Amino acid sequence: MMQTQPVLRILRRLICLLGLCLTSFAAMAQPSASNKDFVLEGTVRGSQNQSYVKVPFTVPPGTERVTFTFAYTGKEQHTTLDLGLLDPAGLRCWSGGNKSLLTVGLSDATPSCLPGAIPSGVWNILIGVPNIRANVVSHYTAHVYLSTSGAVARLPEVLREPLRAGPAWYRGDLHMHTAHSDGQCPSQSGKMVPCPLFFTVDVAARRGLDFIAITDHNATSHYDVMRELQPYFDKLLLIPGREITTFQGHINFLGTTDFVDFRLARGNVPDVNTLLRKADRLGALTSINHPLSPSGEICLGCGWTPSTQVDMRLFTAVEAVNGGSEQHGLSDIPFWDQQLNNGCRLTGVGGSDNHRPMTPLDQVGSIGSPTTVVYATELSTPAILDGIRAGHVFIDLGGTRDRILDVAAHAGKQDARAGDLLNAAPGTAVRFEAHTTASEGGRMRWIEDGQEMRNDGTEIAAADQTLTLTWNSDGRRHWFRAEVIGADGRMWLLGNPVYINWSVDNPCAAGEAVK
Repeated sequence: MMQTQPVLRILRRLICLLGLCLTSFAAMAQPSASNKDFVLEGTVRGSQNQSYVKVPFTVPPGTERVTFTFAYTGKEQHTTLDLGLLDPAGLRCWSGGNKSLLTVGLSDATPSCLPGAIPSGVWNILIGVPNIRANVVSHYTAHVYLSTSGAVARLPEVLREPLRAGPAWYRGDLHMHTAHSDGQCPSQSGKMVPCPLFFTVDVAARRGLDFIAITDHNATSHYDVMRELQPYFDKLLLIPGREITTFQGHINFLGTTDFVDFRLARGNVPDVNTLLRKADRLGALTSINHPLSPSGEICLGCGWTPSTQVDMRLFTAVEAVNGGSEQHGLSDIPFWDQQLNNGCRLTGVGGSDNHRPMTPLDQVGSIGSPTTVVYATELSTPAILDGIRAGHVFIDLGGTRDRILDVAAHAGKQDARAGDLLNAAPGTAVRFEAHTTASEGGRMRWIEDGQEMRNDGTEIAAADQTLTLTWNSDGRRHWFRAEVIGADGRMWLLGNPVYINWSVDNPCAAGEAVK
């Protein structure tokens, strides 16, 4: 009997150690082929004080992002667990105890983590144990998400929570540049230097914008800085963007951090269509930037001069107003109108194309001038891009905080707003309504298929006013747009069209290269 007691103690200790081992091996539970999200659970005990615990999991080939949230019990007993991440080659994150969410992607990562390639194999959540009392058992839970795409809409929900809930008109700027391409600002000594991205975001926040897309030329390096800044700027949504800059034109590429090759050589493959199909597969929204800008030696590739026929159905939008072009008296609206008349339902958007964030906010081309205003279900990247895809957009050329142009159309029991389709048989009366705010002193102008319509009662006399127009359908395909012209003759607001008698499918045919 005397000999039995030590044996029992040894068995109990072995069982305890086995329990710890089983906890670690239980953490190896892996996602099924159809589900890349899974949970790791385990315990940290007092005997593990001032040590490091590895919690392994497997990352399969093709993974582009590893994200996890971490929670544990025992904090009321002064338990502290620090958090890190190991890939097969070494340390990728060490945050201490100040973060409960870490994400590592190809081009961006949580501050304290390194972005870069995501090797397949065994990774480990690394738990540091600076303090746990001898008699305490802390239970931890880690939710792990493995992403195979850089599209924001396909990321785990914890990485795309809206900054603001509920439908509203959200104001933003879709085109600007920082030190990660050719954005500049004065240094402390007054020299022009590459301008830190922080200044661009700070100016946008002071302007009162709800969202911006930072679109540096062909670069992906700015995404890591955006990942760092977003928690601080929690009222301003930072949409991942890029200006794909080619010798044949510039294309905005919004909503994904995935790389797309911009190296198009005239007459060679890949061509513009190849690039656009790749962008679509990656989940990006694409638009043509400043299509009527001069090109050649003046500004190589700035104008839209593709060398081959382009399938315009592959685009979602076109930059109808560009702040830099406005400064030089140029307008891209005629290009947009041409595409609409060709049957291409492209959403008209605006962008400041700002390269100097210190530009005074009352000047054309400053951040938010023009402002793209999107009706969206919430303030999140997927919702804003869905609003643009739907055409629920108007452009505030003055970059104000309060002007609204909300267009609706009614025919029988059908209701539509700008960007929507409405069917009207011959002889059917279609009633258009344009609700405006903060636009008193301006004049409403209605455009049908690119031509101004004759219409009485266009003066806007009140701060909140709705103007109407009635049109009798001829049964053919048309588009109608509302615009507000200021007393100075300058355009204040530019609406998107309501489409009459268009098919649900985009009827746009491949367009000729613009010379």
